[in-house]
Amino acid sequence: MIEADPRLEPLRWDPAESWRASRRKLRLLAPLNVVAAIWYFTWLLRPGRVGNPILYGFLVAAEVFNLVQAAGFWWTCWGARRRRPVPSWPDPRVAVDVLIPVYNEPVGVVEPTVAAARRLGGADVTVWLLDDANRDDLAALAARHGVRYLRRPHHVGAKAGNLNHALARTTAPFVVVLDCDHVADQRLLDETLGHFVEPDVAFVQTPQYYANADQGRLASAAWSQQALFFGGIARGKDAMGSMFCCGTNVVFRREALAAVGGFPEGSLTEDFELSLRLHEQGWRSVYVPVVLARGLGPEDAASYVSQQQRWALGCLSALPAAARADLPWRLRLQYVLSGLFFLSGWTFLVYMALPAVRLLLGAQPLAGAGADQFLVHFAPYWGLSQAAVAVVGGGSYTFATFTLLIATSWIHIVASVLSLLGRTGRFVVTPKEGTGRPQPMAVAPALGAMAVLVFAAITGLARDQSPGTLNNVAFAAMHIALLGAGVWPALVPSPAAMPLPALEEVRAA
Repeated sequence: MIEADPRLEPLRWDPAESWRASRRKLRLLAPLNVVAAIWYFTWLLRPGRVGNPILYGFLVAAEVFNLVQAAGFWWTCWGARRRRPVPSWPDPRVAVDVLIPVYNEPVGVVEPTVAAARRLGGADVTVWLLDDANRDDLAALAARHGVRYLRRPHHVGAKAGNLNHALARTTAPFVVVLDCDHVADQRLLDETLGHFVEPDVAFVQTPQYYANADQGRLASAAWSQQALFFGGIARGKDAMGSMFCCGTNVVFRREALAAVGGFPEGSLTEDFELSLRLHEQGWRSVYVPVVLARGLGPEDAASYVSQQQRWALGCLSALPAAARADLPWRLRLQYVLSGLFFLSGWTFLVYMALPAVRLLLGAQPLAGAGADQFLVHFAPYWGLSQAAVAVVGGGSYTFATFTLLIATSWIHIVASVLSLLGRTGRFVVTPKEGTGRPQPMAVAPALGAMAVLVFAAITGLARDQSPGTLNNVAFAAMHIALLGAGVWPALVPSPAAMPLPALEEVRAA
């Protein structure tokens, strides 16, 4: 029996419908979140709460960072709006170049994308398969589907260099970029081109939808992170004019690309930096919250880690440019907030380290308060914050998503250190098919943290069984459980992940 390609199956997510329900709940949650934050921080910041000054400073710094992130989250999502219907594009035969960059992805992944791009309506479409590995099987695929084929003699600049090479050899006034695993809906151009009637629109971004979300626990959690961003967050950024390009499922005005010299080749997140340059020059962006292409998310831990490492290092490396960008303060702050998200791993490190330090060394950040007092003030603040995130996620944000973020928070720490050292790394294509094998090395830092917490708990209990020790053992156990849930998909991968069939096999089946 041939497994059907999930990208050819019915859509399982409607961002417009999920956002309508979310807005009503957010209006109720907003005042509750404000009250809970005041309740917690007025308790935390009392002078009498200072235990060990250094540990207290770390705790307050982590909490203030998260408060800033939460405020930015609310500021972004609160202004989200329903975009008006797309205007009509006056010339249905306008030329559009569809660029599909490929490196080492299997033909079975690429072929449905090429076939769907050939069927795009609403314009005079020319499809270009951009082969960055000089593969004869891709040349044969292009010939089989009657699309143009490009390979380049010098493979520099990774995906950005591949796209720039194609831009220099194509001429259409509009350019679509599709990652080679994203199968476009025939309405893609009908739903996006009309926005270019405004002459200052540089690009129109659509959601990055993972059609393989049901291919296991990790794929599902990775998708829910995307749904959170492309739901309320992207809508809010669009309302502020700060939506950035996400690398695929996007339509560009060629004139705008030429104005900034094409795609930045020195960045791991060329889409983020390209957007920054376009906005600096006065170009505008548009986000259309309609799924118009269906792609494949990471299905195993190694693929997910590879993807997140690239995003984290790229966005953190772009932070200095974002902070000094010649932009209105609202746009500049939106870019900075997006980059700062990838420092969140440091806060998780602080939270996990504090009980271990108390159990091993006896020092603790808070004084004059027991665990019951802390929980009475902290639990409502944390719980309502998580509820707001879940609501913006439109029901797709799950416990597995949260634990995956915690278990891979070390990525943010490594990326921030590398960024400070000026190590930009290299562009690595995210694998499109899961291996179906355990990958403990992909979560080794999380396993190491679990081992430290277990050791600290045993050592602390061996020393004494006082209430303070038992409280910190409980906190350590909680972190061990969260980390364990997060690493589980890497240790016991889902058997659902299977190689994709070629398009002819799907049709034959």
